[in-house]
Amino acid sequence: MNDVIVLDLETQYLANEVGGWSRIRDMKLAVGVTYSPGENVYRTYLEEDAQLLVAALRKADRVIGYNLLRFDYEVLRPYTPDPLLDVPTVDMLDVIHRALGRRVKLDDVAAATLGQGKSADGIQAVRWFRQGQIEKVIDYCRRDVEVTWQVYQFGRKNGYVQYRDRTWRTQRLPVRW
Repeated sequence: MNDVIVLDLETQYLANEVGGWSRIRDMKLAVGVTYSPGENVYRTYLEEDAQLLVAALRKADRVIGYNLLRFDYEVLRPYTPDPLLDVPTVDMLDVIHRALGRRVKLDDVAAATLGQGKSADGIQAVRWFRQGQIEKVIDYCRRDVEVTWQVYQFGRKNGYVQYRDRTWRTQRLPVRW
């Protein structure tokens, strides 16, 4: 795998502003950040670059992320007729959800696994976008990509990630990605 890409993106709108989670495609791309471990390069994509982002994902040997299938790829749908569903993808949330039967936030997995979390949240990113603070959105998105990559590497190396259960106890979840 020479061309692995780690992906995260932020939107211009929140789910409740577009009619709910069934309308993710209407949330519009604000910023996308990719990381190529092979090149050790981060790339930033704004809405006008969406087709370039889709092309980069299409070329990748594997795309790694957290909630890619349900969220990120859906946000990109208005920018391409390509649903990206045949792109080789490791969606860590999908793996975790199938194993646990519930969704666990990236921030919670990162905190339990790595002892560190994200720098903000998607709601704050939308606020920054609307305030024209694009660099803050890019920095936040890049940090999410870094955390995503670290969680992926940890799971790949150790064969598990950690999360807190509903009683707040740290649990190990075996993973193979």
